[in-house]
Amino acid sequence: MKKAKRILALIGAILLICLYGSTLIFAVFDRSASADLLKVSVAATIFVPVLLYAYGLIYRLFQNEKSDDTDEES
Repeated sequence: MKKAKRILALIGAILLICLYGSTLIFAVFDRSASADLLKVSVAATIFVPVLLYAYGLIYRLFQNEKSDDTDEES
């Protein structure tokens, strides 16, 4: 399970680096669509880490419930 968590963490880190890079690129270029893309990129830069944290928190809660259920059965 640790290997899967590390892979998912690496994917999340790469995604964030891509989001930061796209934010920088959209901020530098002056085109009509760049302003909208910049807004979306900044929003995704905020929401993606929050969602990743929330998914991790929910996963830990469900794992704790599973371990509590198996303790009661023994």
